Amino acid sequence: MKLTSLKWMAAGVLLSAACIGALSINHIGSPAVSAATINWETGLATNSLPQQDHAVVGHAKSLSAAFRNASTMVLPSVVTIQSIGSAGNVGVQGGQIPEELRENPLFKRYFENTPEGTPQAPGRSQKLGTGSGVIVDSSGIILTNNHVVKGAEKLLVKLHDGREFEATDWKTDPKSDIAVVQIQSPTSLPAASIGNSDGMEIGDWVIAVGAPFGLDETVTAGIISAKSRGLGIADREDFLQTDAAINPGNSGGPLVNLDGEVVGINTAISTTSGGYQGVGFAVPINLARWVGDQLMVNGTVQRAFLGVGVQTVDNAISKQLGLTTVKGAVVTEIRPNTPAARAGLRTGDVVLEFDGTAIAKPADLQARVERASLKETHKLMIIRDGKTMTLDVRVEPMPATLVGTEPSRVERPSQSEFNELGLQLSDLTDDVAKQLGMEGVSGVVITGVKSGSAADRAGLEAGMVISKVGQTVIDSLGDFESAMKGVSLKDGVLMLVKFGEASRFVVVKG
Repeated sequence: MKLTSLKWMAAGVLLSAACIGALSINHIGSPAVSAATINWETGLATNSLPQQDHAVVGHAKSLSAAFRNASTMVLPSVVTIQSIGSAGNVGVQGGQIPEELRENPLFKRYFENTPEGTPQAPGRSQKLGTGSGVIVDSSGIILTNNHVVKGAEKLLVKLHDGREFEATDWKTDPKSDIAVVQIQSPTSLPAASIGNSDGMEIGDWVIAVGAPFGLDETVTAGIISAKSRGLGIADREDFLQTDAAINPGNSGGPLVNLDGEVVGINTAISTTSGGYQGVGFAVPINLARWVGDQLMVNGTVQRAFLGVGVQTVDNAISKQLGLTTVKGAVVTEIRPNTPAARAGLRTGDVVLEFDGTAIAKPADLQARVERASLKETHKLMIIRDGKTMTLDVRVEPMPATLVGTEPSRVERPSQSEFNELGLQLSDLTDDVAKQLGMEGVSGVVITGVKSGSAADRAGLEAGMVISKVGQTVIDSLGDFESAMKGVSLKDGVLMLVKFGEASRFVVVKG
């Protein structure tokens, strides 16, 4: 069955919760018993807590009730997803389980079908892994991670009430590590309430729900410990970081606020052992929801783009550009015939806002642009030459490929001696530009970098092209030498360098 629509309905199912405790009783005549007489009819000690202690316990019970209520709201919508495929397909869970847990009798039964070191017969169906998911539409649409379903030929979905379904369809977006899975149920299913991940702040309480190590319906609690994290595990990263315990099998399950609303999809952990070590990551639900809608409507995710190269504004670049803050995304490259070029953006512009949303770093700009409407005009607030201004821009669909190429090694033309920066330079001739894949680029090419020099410490390398020094565009060695006159190495020299199809600003200090 083809996926068609997504309603993002709120769940209205509540479950009763029971609390089971253990009471330790000393032998008759012990000091503990002589200090208190137990009333077995009421189950209460006659010497109750002091009044002030009741208030303290009351606060703790309020938090406990909040966790309990949030759990009972979301649990009916949480599912376990078992991925089935042929031998040779890459599974999810196997390599993530620590050795000590694989041999632990409590967990060993979850790996009995695929014992470590036992080869599987080619073409034979086998369990690739187990993950989690959350129902986000009562028709049977589930959000989970791409890596939970990757390589699967069949998905088995187990609901909170014990029913099991085989998925009828699933769509994935590897760039965000989000997938949508659809099942068909004869009855309406309990859908989770969806929150606003942009409203979550560091220190907010959350619970993580899923099936770690195959243990269904496990709830852990913690806080949002950081926002906008990037780990290098996906192309599009803006993770919520939490200290709520997330373990293998939790992937795809919901991260939930105290209102019982899903604010993230649990995705990864930072670990040296393979298990929980206090740092977990979730895809913000606002991003996951946008990706899910795209997958449901189009089957793929259509992202928008500006056509710029940008980098982080660090302290050195901020000083060189005369900024009063270390925030924003500085433009390092304008690609021809793109929305950025038509809007009048220039290299050296610093983007501060996109449609009124503050841009603190390049990832913020990328996230806002990619989800921007193709049918509307958007506002870019920038700083150019120390002045704030606003540009209008209409974004376009992202081309299929935007991958840069590594430059070829070039034959060195006649060049200068090493200068005070530790650079050996030459004019960028047409032949050299062609070898570097930089036709149409102006500047001077670096042919050598002296070890331990200021240029070396700044990360400059042979094959890079310097296209700007400060605000001066460089076309020749003469331009470079003129731009360097009167420049203080102690204060640093701002340079725009190009390497392959990537550009970035560097500050060279003596």
